[in-house]
Amino acid sequence: MEENNNRESLINRNNKLSRSQSHAYDELKSFRSYLRWMCVDQSSMATACLSWTMFVLFGLVVPATSHFVLACSSCDSRHGRPYDSVVQLSLSSVATLSFVCLSRFVRKYGLRRFLFFDKLWDESETVRRGYTNQLNRSLKLLLIFVIPCFVAECAYKIWWYASGASQIPFLGNVVLSDTVACIMELCSWLYRTIVIFLVCVLFHLICHLQILRLQDFARVFQVDSDVGSVLSEHFRIRRHLRIISHRYRRFVLCSLILITGSQFASLLITTKAHAVVDIYRAGELALCSITLVTGLLIILRTATKITHKAQAVTSLAAKWHICATLDTFDSTEGETPRHDSGQVFPVVGTDGESDGDGAGDEEDELDNSKLIPAYAYSTISFQKRQALVTYFENNRAGITVYGFTLDRSTLHSIFGFELALVLWLLGKTIGIS
Repeated sequence: MEENNNRESLINRNNKLSRSQSHAYDELKSFRSYLRWMCVDQSSMATACLSWTMFVLFGLVVPATSHFVLACSSCDSRHGRPYDSVVQLSLSSVATLSFVCLSRFVRKYGLRRFLFFDKLWDESETVRRGYTNQLNRSLKLLLIFVIPCFVAECAYKIWWYASGASQIPFLGNVVLSDTVACIMELCSWLYRTIVIFLVCVLFHLICHLQILRLQDFARVFQVDSDVGSVLSEHFRIRRHLRIISHRYRRFVLCSLILITGSQFASLLITTKAHAVVDIYRAGELALCSITLVTGLLIILRTATKITHKAQAVTSLAAKWHICATLDTFDSTEGETPRHDSGQVFPVVGTDGESDGDGAGDEEDELDNSKLIPAYAYSTISFQKRQALVTYFENNRAGITVYGFTLDRSTLHSIFGFELALVLWLLGKTIGIS
């Protein structure tokens, strides 16, 4: 009988491991085809050469040619592009950072391993289904950010070329030359924007998996769980968060530096004494700033959210500990009737309201004001529960960048630092004191 059980468990384990193997018709089929269409797939030597060729063409050559060859120095006030250098440098620098990081991720880890699909066999069905659905929604999320920016850029470029700003017939015909130049500039803008948002959306996708795992992990406090299994699962979650932090720390830090420098350069040139700022001259600069800041906000908001979820486990464990202690204490009182196994505490809010009058979506799913059901807590001693709570208090997980945790206090510090720099710069340019 024991032999059959061992054989059955070994067969089940082999089935789980077979799910992590990469094949042509897996969960990433649509995502792989999308990467191939965008020419960022580097799974083979041919696709890698094509990917780098497209990057050099649309990420470097076309922006440089647009700035130096198609610059219209004799244009009127509406068609002048005094801020084009900042726009092209900002987009190309962040796109280069994103492309290099994406190439390194895919080449070093592979797509399945990078997206943690090789670890999904050990997760619950709820986590696997939720993560697969989020992967399918990621492409829609990417389009939600890219399409509005691209439509605005198309309107500006078509107006700029159609109104006769460029008169360089490098193909022998002015109309044909302007059409080709306009299409190349739009493709360059679309390519760089997609590469930037792609890395940000992938970071959001990976962190969403950890949020699903934390929500699934929180259920261990609602059943009679073993402290050792709780610690083992938390060790695994912390390890994955450290892996994500290690992989993305350079990208997060460099993005913060490059985008901050871009915004300060934009602020500096638009607050000069003789600078003319209107929608015709500075519209493309504003669109570039919105694009870059949106990508940075996706990264920071996602990192802050996963850190908040991970740290909320400490509050959940403390609440679990006090509920178990109260249940054990009440059960040992002589004048109080003993609680049956499986007793559930009344679900109330902080001010005594019933569950129907709760805050709903305003409350966090992990750190809320609802009491935890008590199930056979007598099997876990007070010392073990206290040790587990102490462990959570001293081993808080989250996304870090070179040791600095990306939580709300860190974002407040970044905001305060950059606000001080903005006020200092405005004081030097337009005299704000």
